[in-house]
Amino acid sequence: MDPITFSIIRHRLFRIVDEAVITLKHVSGSAITNEGHDLMVSLYRADGSLLMGGVGFLHHLTSAAEACKATIRRFGDDINEGDVFLLNDPYTAALHTSDIYLVAPIHHDGELVAWSACFVHVYDIGATNPGGFCPDAPDIFTEGFSSPGIRLVSGGTVNHDVMDTMLNMVRSPEMVALDMSSMIACNNVARERMLALIEKYGHDTVDEACRTLIEQSEELLRERLRELPDGSWQSRQYIDVKGEVFKVNLTMTKRDDRLVFDFSGSSPQAPYAINCTKWASLGGLFAPLFPLLCFDITWNEGVVRPIEMIAPEGSIVNCTRPAPVSVATVGAIQSVNNAACAAIGKMLDASEKYASEATAVWHANHFAVFMFGRNQHGGEAIGILTETFAGSGGARNFADGIDVGGEIPNPISRMANVETLETIFPLRYLFRRRMTDSGGPGRYRGGAGMEIGLTPHDAPDGGLHYVVSGKGADFPMSEGLAGGYPGAPNSYIWVKNNEAEPDPRNADAGFGQAVDDLPGDQERISWGVFPLMGEDVLYVRWNGGGGYGDPLDREPGTVLEDCRTGAVSRETAENVYGVVMDESLSSFDASATEARRKALAAARIPAEAAE
Repeated sequence: MDPITFSIIRHRLFRIVDEAVITLKHVSGSAITNEGHDLMVSLYRADGSLLMGGVGFLHHLTSAAEACKATIRRFGDDINEGDVFLLNDPYTAALHTSDIYLVAPIHHDGELVAWSACFVHVYDIGATNPGGFCPDAPDIFTEGFSSPGIRLVSGGTVNHDVMDTMLNMVRSPEMVALDMSSMIACNNVARERMLALIEKYGHDTVDEACRTLIEQSEELLRERLRELPDGSWQSRQYIDVKGEVFKVNLTMTKRDDRLVFDFSGSSPQAPYAINCTKWASLGGLFAPLFPLLCFDITWNEGVVRPIEMIAPEGSIVNCTRPAPVSVATVGAIQSVNNAACAAIGKMLDASEKYASEATAVWHANHFAVFMFGRNQHGGEAIGILTETFAGSGGARNFADGIDVGGEIPNPISRMANVETLETIFPLRYLFRRRMTDSGGPGRYRGGAGMEIGLTPHDAPDGGLHYVVSGKGADFPMSEGLAGGYPGAPNSYIWVKNNEAEPDPRNADAGFGQAVDDLPGDQERISWGVFPLMGEDVLYVRWNGGGGYGDPLDREPGTVLEDCRTGAVSRETAENVYGVVMDESLSSFDASATEARRKALAAARIPAEAAE
């Protein structure tokens, strides 16, 4: 078709998604949505295939496509203009029950021509724990309201019997109603703008442009894959729950213009809620693939076609009903993200043309700390600490990772302001800052994560409770690349101060500026529901990105600057990077550094090998 018309329509499709995202954020009252950007909006073809992938958490682009297809299968010819359907069953398409999809058909002259779809992590879903993350759920039946597809809006009118039934099952129904309203508004905007586009250019022209766009994406990705080297690359991720270790194992094989992700060898499904379904795993591997391999290609069905996934049924990455999955997004799904990111990074690094696109693993271990209880205003407060979305960047072959640089699977993720969280919850931040030695060492250093300290403040019940879940704190998960080291693992410490003897260093926990300066007994935690009462403190440290290349090859002057800015400690500078500095950090000793690096390199070789 005419290339100018095609380009205009393509850009209009992008703008439709952008405007729908803006609508979703502005209507939603939840910090996890409008501050953390835990959301997604996309457009789909009449058959449910992905047309235009939007921003937000990219895991959902393919899962929402399956939600559209499941709705088509379920309702058949009974899909009418102005309808909106709700789906949040993980065994049908969703990632976990808290992520509700609203999918809306778009009709033109009585014919179904497209779909819009969006999701948010709703304020509550009626699960065992407020907020929906249920670490100790034995099955999906305790993880809240779940639907494989239900008509929420009929012909433009909300079905209040359906809406009221769902709101009757959740905490803070007014906030959940606002979540639902934001998604309905989002789909309304997408439909109106899509119809305006069709009215201007005609259905046949827009349809041809959509087909061409998908064909173009497929052709471009296949061409890129043919340019990359054939081979197999492996990655492995570990999840620690209550001392039990589970494994996500990936072998990625590239042949010609095909890419196969094989998760054979992964652990059997767990009794804990870290499992994920096959649709979640598929979305999990595409989340890093879209930005890493398709950075200049439109994300749509054309990108999906050259990719194959093998995920053994009954495994942690393809669990069977009714296995619990509420922690999937920060459990097995994120492990799939990381493994795919690592394998793709290795493949890109093996290519002279695309080596500059390779990256070590970014923020690899979300800390899904959900708070709940009465706040200082006397109302019910439920929500996540959005710092988990702040992330950390993986190093590249030409530059350090970005400190607190976000994450690969969500290009627009961010954390809320301190004031936002302190307004919602009866909490006070003691500190929130970049974490020393969190970024993975390498010739190029991984981006740093952060650390925070929280204590109750003005809480009518003396405090509140919080849920800790995810992948544990025993294993580093932000893999390095080309000899780079992984980022530091997460850490969660419950400082029990209520019955502690006064500490002469700092008798008031409310002003502690480091975890070791806080009075009280420290207990390391990583899984479960805990109280935060009185003068207790919750300390959280999150992982930095992986490094690139050998740390002994890093410029000594750059290491010196890292120490000056607090990104790297003197101990790590000397024992990992091999850089010897003076006491004032004004300079490094070149000869002593050379000798130190030679000694560290020699120590890597086993004695028997050296002989």
